Amino acid sequence: MKKSKVACDLQSCDFCKHCNKEWLPAVETKRQTLFYRRGEVLFNEGEPVNGIYFVNAGAVKVHKKWTDEKELIVRFANKGAIVGHRGLGTELVFPVSGTAVEDSTVCFIPIDFFNASLKVNHDYLYRLMLFFADELKLSEKRMRNMAHMSVKGRLALALVNLQEIFGVNGDGAIHLTITKQDLASYTGATYETVFRVLNEMSDEALISLSGKSITVLDEVKLRAISQPPD
Repeated sequence: MKKSKVACDLQSCDFCKHCNKEWLPAVETKRQTLFYRRGEVLFNEGEPVNGIYFVNAGAVKVHKKWTDEKELIVRFANKGAIVGHRGLGTELVFPVSGTAVEDSTVCFIPIDFFNASLKVNHDYLYRLMLFFADELKLSEKRMRNMAHMSVKGRLALALVNLQEIFGVNGDGAIHLTITKQDLASYTGATYETVFRVLNEMSDEALISLSGKSITVLDEVKLRAISQPPD
């Protein structure tokens, strides 16, 4: 991690968009723009919360220990998204870790200043409350899916979601270079199972594979496969 030479524009993330305009000069003074290489850790599970992060460029995975040797990826964050907010509360300890999955630039807001911002920026506080509510609903759905949906269904849903979050590049592939191990951690499956199911999907012309790039060829069928059981 190192300080970035290029600061954010105070317009891209939800925090800056919905803070009072009079508050932005204070944000500009307090923020730090940081650069992380792919694989570098922003914060570790169990560490005290020293601040909140907003992705300015790149991608970050939020993950937690599942067993001593496995992790579960909770979500992926792209440009403008908040990271580290799960550490907010009466006990300021990160319950998850955050790691750059691509070279990433993030805006770091010290926790004391972030808390002060919430007290005076009511519009942003309201939006953050709605965001937490939506995340809770998604977490509940995901736990249900992991319990009742097949790996193929979970993988189909993951690919559709990743395409919605990151869009596609000039070649039509999902605009995120993701390893099969990360896909396994995101879907709660083993690497071997994800490898096999991805090849099955490729044989069925649902997706195409090229190294770590994945292109969705038949989104309609993927969505049908990803429907949870009644």
